[in-house]
Amino acid sequence: MNDEEPAVSYRVLEPGTRVVASDGVDLGRVAEVLENRMEDIFDGLVVETPDGRRFVDAPEVARITASVVSLTIDSSQASRLPERDRAGGPEFSANTRGGRFRRAWRRR
Repeated sequence: MNDEEPAVSYRVLEPGTRVVASDGVDLGRVAEVLENRMEDIFDGLVVETPDGRRFVDAPEVARITASVVSLTIDSSQASRLPERDRAGGPEFSANTRGGRFRRAWRRR
């Protein structure tokens, strides 16, 4: 990893960018950048590895530059990364029409 290269936003991260574990092992290349657009936050990466596409959760990404993504996990931990869930996982929404909190603060 080149510490002199400036960090960049996940929004400009290009597919094909190299992904490296914390112990310096080259894991693969960025296949997809995932974000939660409603919350405007980085959600993680899908990495193309020799063993297939793997999901890297955002907290496991240490640094993003134009040429490399560095992870917080080592290659042993990275070998156990899950495949990407094509369904995208569950979605939740707030019940803004009521519930305990609203009932507790309702004026009588």
